[in-house]
Amino acid sequence: MLALFVLLIPALAESQDKCTVNVSENKFLGQFLVNQTGFTLYYFSDDSKGNGASTCYEECAAMWPPFYAEELILPDSLRSVDFATITRKDGSKQTTFRGWPLYLYSRDLAAGDTFGSEQKGLWHVIDPSNQPQLI
Repeated sequence: MLALFVLLIPALAESQDKCTVNVSENKFLGQFLVNQTGFTLYYFSDDSKGNGASTCYEECAAMWPPFYAEELILPDSLRSVDFATITRKDGSKQTTFRGWPLYLYSRDLAAGDTFGSEQKGLWHVIDPSNQPQLI
């Protein structure tokens, strides 16, 4: 039994590393969503005016690239029902969480950076346990 448990530990750790969306945490922001390489995912509060569509294009999208994962692999702490895919007006795809389109921030240079948090009071990290549904 112990041998089986020892063999399962690396398998569990490996499957967590392959998640396309995962949960990270720091003492200032609490828990927040990250992509498969540990970069923070954000939502744009102005997207609430878009009825589930992104309102970030051109220069905005250059600074805040839309996040898209064709296949979502999630840790047990996240529910697949909270995620969806939308088609942006330019035809590209974007992943959403509880209706909110997800973005990366181009000035986050390393995994775990959260420099986009509270930019202009409009950009926020996503607390997976406390994010309200957009639509």
